[in-house]
Amino acid sequence: MFGRHKTKMISYDKNGKIPVIRASICTGEKVAGFKDEATGKFEDLMVIREDSDLKKFMKQYGVREEEIKKEW
Repeated sequence: MFGRHKTKMISYDKNGKIPVIRASICTGEKVAGFKDEATGKFEDLMVIREDSDLKKFMKQYGVREEEIKKEW
């Protein structure tokens, strides 16, 4: 009950989707999600407040840090 929760890996369609972190220049807020290459539409999935949030995102979606594109 009070133990660590296991992070379940969620699959996503890697064809045509790019993992992206969008960051606000003004506020510094960061949001992780996936961007459709064809339409440019961004689907935000998780707010990134600290490194542990980013690690959780990468583990949950099976994404490596070097695959993540950063947008401002």
